Amino acid sequence: MEWTSDAFILATRKHGEADLILEVMTPAHGRHLGLVRSGRSRRHSPILQPGNSVRATWKARLISQLGRFQIEPLTARAGSLMGSATALNGLQHLAALLRLLPERDSHPQLYSALSVLVEHLDRPNVAAPLLVRFELQLLQELGYGLDLSTCAATGLTDDLAYVSPRSGRAVSRDAGKPYHDKLLQLPSFLVDGQRQQGSEISYPEISQGFQLTHFFLERLHRGRSGEDAPAPPFAASRAGLVNVLEGAYRKTQPWDFINLPEDAVS
Repeated sequence: MEWTSDAFILATRKHGEADLILEVMTPAHGRHLGLVRSGRSRRHSPILQPGNSVRATWKARLISQLGRFQIEPLTARAGSLMGSATALNGLQHLAALLRLLPERDSHPQLYSALSVLVEHLDRPNVAAPLLVRFELQLLQELGYGLDLSTCAATGLTDDLAYVSPRSGRAVSRDAGKPYHDKLLQLPSFLVDGQRQQGSEISYPEISQGFQLTHFFLERLHRGRSGEDAPAPPFAASRAGLVNVLEGAYRKTQPWDFINLPEDAVS
């Protein structure tokens, strides 16, 4: 068995004295692991860093085996990302989220979203809304997608302001007003057509977005592991990321409002 693909490095772990187990995300082969011989050498170590993009060739005698990677560098961004607290926490959280996916399942759209996100990960004001959207897309691909297109009560598309915690569907402001305390807030930057591209997004909206995705990520975890399950594996990385983003907002008051560039909207 053999394939070659562009890949994004999620993590590495030591194997023996000189080798590494490499974990990558690919468009056609999903999250994939493999062995890199002499991966801890001076030659390979700068390349095999989380955040870098590589050209990976995977080989194994049987598809069920771990297999081996041969790696060629494509984009070395790990050095620049290491200088950003948002990027470091974001990389850890993205890897934890992607481990919710079954290994070797194809997720090309999620890979495309990841490719856009990592290019902006060292800019908190751009990374924050993209991270919320990435979590929503991950939920979608895991079968826990939210329907934010129309009001669950009226079928209308105007003035969507809430999400039902039971159905995961949007609710308009008027229809949801009597149940305000029982509904989740829906920030307008997540609603198609409700905000123009490049318009300003306030940090409270970012916070609402993370609260929304947190609720459904927790539900996914409980659905898989049971109501009495311990905290999900992504809980610590997510808490750290949200704290860093909030800290960036508090330290730089001009970040009261943030702009999402048009090339990062999709």
